Amino acid sequence: MRLATVEEFETGIGWPVIALGNGAHVSLERIAVQLDLVGTDEYDCFLNMELALARLELIQKRIQEWLKKFGEEYAATARRDGKLGLQSPNFLPPVQHPRSFRDFYAFEEHVKTCRAKRGLEMPPAWYEVPVFYFSNAGSLIGHEQPICAPAGSQELDYELELGAIVGKGGRDIPEGQALEHIAGFTIVNDLSARDLQRKEMSVGLGPAKGKDFATAVGPYLVTLDEFQDRIDEKGRVTLEMKARVNGKVLSQGNASSMYHAWPKLIAQASRDAELFPGDLIGSGTVGTGCILELGPENTGGWLKPGDVVELEIERLGVLRTPIVERPA
Repeated sequence: MRLATVEEFETGIGWPVIALGNGAHVSLERIAVQLDLVGTDEYDCFLNMELALARLELIQKRIQEWLKKFGEEYAATARRDGKLGLQSPNFLPPVQHPRSFRDFYAFEEHVKTCRAKRGLEMPPAWYEVPVFYFSNAGSLIGHEQPICAPAGSQELDYELELGAIVGKGGRDIPEGQALEHIAGFTIVNDLSARDLQRKEMSVGLGPAKGKDFATAVGPYLVTLDEFQDRIDEKGRVTLEMKARVNGKVLSQGNASSMYHAWPKLIAQASRDAELFPGDLIGSGTVGTGCILELGPENTGGWLKPGDVVELEIERLGVLRTPIVERPA
């Protein structure tokens, strides 16, 4: 099941939707209305993505009921229906306002290459425990939303990441139960201002302002059941990953190359802390997945106004981010 949040044209409010196989989208609210759920204790779950994720099994069951009753009829006319932004939808992040965004550092190739560029060895502790930083959950942007480099930066970079979105919350989640807490996966572009990041991390803290301005997420949250044939016994998921700038492939990797697998990341994130439905967890950058790793001299330089970044992950689609001039 492919879920998204789209912006209603008239009000700008975000509505959770499901993508149908023919490219059309239908709002979860419409599904609830047509199933006569208004006034029941289920109705609110169809209006809010976090609530929908918390009761995902129920939502999936109701959607299957709706598809049998109304799906064919709706699909025939959906492309002409712009009321809820369903015709050429304006995508927001799948979860607009998660309580938290933890970004891990789970791909060895990325970590080793970036540290080597600074003359640093791999710290032994990296192999012992998955580490993360808290990024700005309030700066998430959606598919096709333009961004500019933050003030004072000349070294704007993309980062190709797989994101997991929490469904069932929990605390001190055992690794053996961790996958039960993932609602599904999405694409994350952890945009980075490398010059700002380099300076602030020399102090021993961060990244902070080097990441604080924008992180692109989406377009879709694809539910975990769509990946059962791609998840191994350790909880790694096999998905091809690519990054293009202006149509040219710069980065290629696979999510299965994570050193620390998803169960370990979920267990670490929830250790002595509560995870909530909708929380975003990033994998960290796949090997070769950024200009810093590849070297700006090999990619045509850092990102600049007029560039278009496309991150593509198998079964998840394409997340597109145009780069624009900073407003005067």
